[in-house]
Amino acid sequence: MTAGPDPASGEGRVLVIVPTFNERASIEEVARLVLAAGPGIDLLVVDDSSPDRTAEVVGELASSAGGRIHLIERPAKVGLGTAYVDGFHWALRRGFEAIVAMDGDLSHDPRVVPQLVGCLRRADLVIGSRYVPGGEVRNWGLLRRTLSRAGNLYARTALGFGVKDSTSGFRAYRPAWLETGFPEPTTSQGYAFQIEMTRRIHRSGGRILEIPIAFTERRTGRSKMSRRIVFEAIWSVAWWALRDRFGRFSPIRRGAPGPPVARP
Repeated sequence: MTAGPDPASGEGRVLVIVPTFNERASIEEVARLVLAAGPGIDLLVVDDSSPDRTAEVVGELASSAGGRIHLIERPAKVGLGTAYVDGFHWALRRGFEAIVAMDGDLSHDPRVVPQLVGCLRRADLVIGSRYVPGGEVRNWGLLRRTLSRAGNLYARTALGFGVKDSTSGFRAYRPAWLETGFPEPTTSQGYAFQIEMTRRIHRSGGRILEIPIAFTERRTGRSKMSRRIVFEAIWSVAWWALRDRFGRFSPIRRGAPGPPVARP
């Protein structure tokens, strides 16, 4: 495999995609840490019309960031999955050499981005994992830890891949795989999107690598987790498992109301 970009040295172009909904309290610090992670790293925020005006903060940051902060404003809250899909297409049109996905609430440490990107030399998808040796979860109670581990075990068993943390939202993708192995886009609106992408790369023969990270529960704002999101993940995994066993592995479709408004 060819050498990947080195964001720490400024060689190659890396895009970090951060979907947001009401992340005004943390997005400025996220942006600062992302840009500080390396001169070759840009930030794209995909905002779903946040009532707290997250997009306004991002726009102000972009005006003084030398073209390294970008914003897509979408007309409504249409889901995490389509936010990433819009970000992927935006990145592919502009020729970025690595694409990183992460949360906008500081639960993921932007300083790990260069390590994720460096590991793309050996993989098509690199997952920042809480559940491989060296990984950890901070400030979660026993119930949430148990549910998270159980959900990952369920996905791993039902879908037949060996990934320990397929629900992790901190990950790096090789654009070449997204260009050739990612037919139009996704059925998942919530966190099931991470499982869906892991499944698609596994089913397409892509290489998946997990590296340990420390996940820290958000310090500001409210968690986006809900019963609907949990039920979507449970149902989606069961449906994909049945399709993989008895049906045809077919493209997935996109559904987002209205065109987003993109700002460089």
